[in-house]
Amino acid sequence: MHRQHLIELLARYERVHPEERELVHRFRTFASEHGDCLLRSCVPGHITASAWIISRDGTRCLLTHHRKLDRWLQLGGHVDGESRIEEAARREALEESGLGAVELVLPRGFLVPLDLDVHPIPARGNEPLHLHWDVRFLFRAAGTSEVPVVSEESHDVKWFTTTELHAVTDEESVLRLHRKALALAGGA
Repeated sequence: MHRQHLIELLARYERVHPEERELVHRFRTFASEHGDCLLRSCVPGHITASAWIISRDGTRCLLTHHRKLDRWLQLGGHVDGESRIEEAARREALEESGLGAVELVLPRGFLVPLDLDVHPIPARGNEPLHLHWDVRFLFRAAGTSEVPVVSEESHDVKWFTTTELHAVTDEESVLRLHRKALALAGGA
């Protein structure tokens, strides 16, 4: 399992966010100790990819009401062995949103994650409690239609303004994504 791209993304993230050095170190240690970290079969946890999607005009963000977790969250999921984490985030964004296209936003002129997050996923069925090591990217809706389509993984998918976002979630990791996106791309 090729993890070099992930290691490079983590290094870039650390240069941009030196205040998050401890979190980056945890990610790097996890990736180094688990050669299968890009596969969901990695039992203690695995790398996942998320997409914070803003509208073309930058005034709204797209969230999914996650079926299993019953919360409004950013779109994303398992990388399933994809070493280019940002492409896994794009794949998940398109699958879960029904949008025709999304563009990766590179406000610094180079690829760097928008955010990193580690969170527990509750045990369910044959799947034990485990961690998702989430690498998150900023995308902009690129298609001519921004009408989302609900996937089987969601109860709903909707665009939210900042005010509407705060009315549906107090989840710090979602609000942090929003703050970081505002700082980089403005709007939404």
